[in-house]
Amino acid sequence: MPNRNLVALQTIWRKEVTRFLRIWVQTLVPPTITMSLYFIIFGSLIGSRIGTMGGFTYMEFIVPGLIMMSVITNSYANVSSSFFSAKFQRNIEELIVSPVPHWVVIFGYVGGGLFRAILTGTLVTLVSMLFVDIKIHNLLVIAVTLVLTSTLFATAGLINAVYAKSFDDISIIPTFVLTPLTYLGGVFYSLSLLPDFWQMVSKINPIVYMVSGFRFGFLGQSDFTFLTSVVVLLAFNVLFFGIAYRLISTGTGIRN
Repeated sequence: MPNRNLVALQTIWRKEVTRFLRIWVQTLVPPTITMSLYFIIFGSLIGSRIGTMGGFTYMEFIVPGLIMMSVITNSYANVSSSFFSAKFQRNIEELIVSPVPHWVVIFGYVGGGLFRAILTGTLVTLVSMLFVDIKIHNLLVIAVTLVLTSTLFATAGLINAVYAKSFDDISIIPTFVLTPLTYLGGVFYSLSLLPDFWQMVSKINPIVYMVSGFRFGFLGQSDFTFLTSVVVLLAFNVLFFGIAYRLISTGTGIRN
């Protein structure tokens, strides 16, 4: 039984990785180019006028946030588009009724989103090295935050795909939820610059904790402690996995 589940998990994961690598020009190149433009505009042009942020140059400050931005969008997009395509083509039903545990199906798709996020994040990091000398305070902190964040948004992408009824539906959440939360998540500024009221409001935004934890791994300082970021990430991961498992188990959005 464990061997069968492992084979199924590896098969789904391999299919997902092969899928986005086959069209790497569409999946890996665009986010890399987009982040390069951010580095040029916000880092080189605007950053020189802003000066320092928390004792670091503005470019050094925003690099972790921009990497995290690419990780969030790509892990989410990979799973939401892939799972919905399988649902639209009616082949996801064969996987659901097969003697494979539902958690294997979830982990298989999420694993594909995780790998794409890590690969994209690596490419963006390499590009950022052309503009600034990367500082790494704690590599383990970076890895933990990266994996937990990618897993969270890959699972969120799967949930979105389950409820989506058309290809247009899978773009609603990224456009009206993820993008605003990301830009208001401390990517381009420190929360300490905000008035007290808006600092309290920002604490409701979960992306703030992800960017904060990731920035701590690079710079050794952040708006929140790393423990706080990990607790928030773990809580949301458990919540989203529970929702995804429930939806897959009941066949919501698939059988009807």
